Amino acid sequence: MSLVSRAFTTSLRTFVAVVLLYASFITLLTIPYFQDHIIYLHRVTLTWFSDVNIPEQWGFLRNQVTPFHLTTPDGETLHAWHILPLQTHHHNRDSLIREPTGLSPDIKNSVSFNLLRKDPDARVVLFLHGAGGTLASGWRPESYRALSAYAHNVHVLAIDYRGFGSSTGWPSEDGLLTDALTLVDFAMQTAGIPAERIVVFAQSLGTGVAISLAHHLAMQDPPVVFAGMVLVAPFASVEMLTETYKVAGLIPLLSPIARIPWLLGYLNGFIETKFASKERLEDLIRHLDSAPSSIPDGMEKKEVKYVISIIHAEDDFDIPWVHSEILFWGAVNGMRSAVNETTLGFDELQRKKEMRKLDLGDGGWEVEWQSPGGVVREQILKHGLHNWIKSYPVVSLAVARAFEI
Repeated sequence: MSLVSRAFTTSLRTFVAVVLLYASFITLLTIPYFQDHIIYLHRVTLTWFSDVNIPEQWGFLRNQVTPFHLTTPDGETLHAWHILPLQTHHHNRDSLIREPTGLSPDIKNSVSFNLLRKDPDARVVLFLHGAGGTLASGWRPESYRALSAYAHNVHVLAIDYRGFGSSTGWPSEDGLLTDALTLVDFAMQTAGIPAERIVVFAQSLGTGVAISLAHHLAMQDPPVVFAGMVLVAPFASVEMLTETYKVAGLIPLLSPIARIPWLLGYLNGFIETKFASKERLEDLIRHLDSAPSSIPDGMEKKEVKYVISIIHAEDDFDIPWVHSEILFWGAVNGMRSAVNETTLGFDELQRKKEMRKLDLGDGGWEVEWQSPGGVVREQILKHGLHNWIKSYPVVSLAVARAFEI
């Protein structure tokens, strides 16, 4: 056999092996158990050799972070962190230093919780993290620090969803919504923080949870609407995500067969986790813009019902920034349909956006769309990747703008 023949045979065998491995991977993707592992990556904790009840390992001050547990209505135990604003810690340093460190046996008796509950001006960011890892993994601690140091008097509450880290249970779309609702109940009922002093921050997978949460609460009577929602590196839906997403940035889901629409649709039919974020965000805005304001007696009427920021980096290799474009498209059409205006096609909206864009040079660009009920901003950065971006000043500024501080 000639050298060329041997090289061809070796290449053919390698190609066949890769195809068979990918086919096996796709077969596993049709099984719910393996789907969950691939979508949530909840067993990839990335903090295997660290005690997440010792936050000082990540550079926090003594008792700046209080680890605690929350119990969901269906009996799961969620691991959570309460991160104090830097200034609040500074002004109460002595009492915080005297308190024992580690997992709080009863968060309601902790110094940090009472600093939150008793402060009439305290603001809260509910932090919903992405797939994989724990609340202490990767750039998440950097993000908490940026939020707690940038804006005045902003407390951060973060959770590990069910099945993540030391939280009990197994992740599911409905389960993660229940977890987020449990965090909201803690902030609003236990800590006594009203919705207008709460901003929901979410990144990647967490954006699907955040939009589900906001949609669920907006449909209540009366609706519950937060001061704002900041969505970083979001996705439009799991179905759209399968066309582009790579597990751990390396293993493609269904993108190799995306050019065969019927096969892509068939395989997507097996995926149980949907997170239809575009449709939910559009419906959320349509509902809020259509519904009359419901203001209890004695409260000042809030003209702006919602402030939503969608932030993405052009160099995000995990979730392409076109997903943010699609989400913004849904948001704008939600506004238009609420007042019986004709909805816009994607390309038509892109042309209209060109006339509204604020060019920020190497910082990217920003566009804003307003309705009588609220405002939606799309901010596209040239740099930031998928994870670094959440600790960038543009994110902290989006939170501050939602709080109007």
